[in-house]
Amino acid sequence: MKPATLWPDQLLPAHSVPPPWPGRKVRLDGLVTYVRETPATGPDAEPALYVHGLGGSSQNWTDLAGLLADRLDGQAIDLPGFGRSEPGQRYTVPVFAQRVIRWIEHSGRGAVHLFGNSLGGAISVRVAALRPDLVRTLTLVSPALPFLDFRRSLQGRMLPLLAIPQGERLAAWRLAQVAPEVMAKEVMEACVADLSRICDQRRREALEEIQVRYQAEHHAAAYVRTFRGLVSSFLRSYLPGSGSLWRMAGAVQAPTLVVGGRQDRLVDVRVAPQTARVIPDSRLLMLDGVGHVAQLEVPRLVARAVVGLLTETG
Repeated sequence: MKPATLWPDQLLPAHSVPPPWPGRKVRLDGLVTYVRETPATGPDAEPALYVHGLGGSSQNWTDLAGLLADRLDGQAIDLPGFGRSEPGQRYTVPVFAQRVIRWIEHSGRGAVHLFGNSLGGAISVRVAALRPDLVRTLTLVSPALPFLDFRRSLQGRMLPLLAIPQGERLAAWRLAQVAPEVMAKEVMEACVADLSRICDQRRREALEEIQVRYQAEHHAAAYVRTFRGLVSSFLRSYLPGSGSLWRMAGAVQAPTLVVGGRQDRLVDVRVAPQTARVIPDSRLLMLDGVGHVAQLEVPRLVARAVVGLLTETG
């Protein structure tokens, strides 16, 4: 593990607030996956794929993908049951990872620079470990790798739902009681340390995303079942066997950047440094005053570290 290298800020594209990148629905293996495209602005751009976290969507990558468009030809997918993708039958890290692998294969662009935030980070670690031929570099933003002290996460409050039969029904009922504006505010406060960094346009878009979720009957079930699958993967990681996410992290061959926020309220802040220690060829960037979604809160800082990784690895 070594410190991340930061590319000079003045060499990044000028500051802008792009709208969400255009998207399309693609039927793959009988299931519709929604993908947003960030067209490359440079002639030598290489393929990249962005994977969001629990409850997120492809929109979470709008700013970072735009800042990297001169180097990366970006795609961001909505995982099954989230954003505008159709629901799946199972919601586990292995199932999501297989979906990402199938998408990379289906897109026919070859190996990608793979990005994952939170749950997307856990998924991306599994993809990189199982299919090193598909991953050029790996960037993990607050990766949700296993930790057992759920007092260090606001999502620990959801644990009782997992013990209730059909707890997704209770989650759906609670969603129906909370106005979309209130839910959007709660989500933003949980994910972002300094809300002043989030512009009005991004706040409006976050509200629109919440409204899309409210219209999807499957969303509450997908959220609870995915959380259950993530917790199960945490527990299995401390048992013998090949399915441990920590053991998989140790098998990652791709040059890796790990970004963590010291004010992360959803993933134990000790996980990012531990991830960087376990992955053999890793760089670590810990950010003071930043929360769970650094790519949303401080996208230029994250972009500088990514370009540093890309420059270093050629």
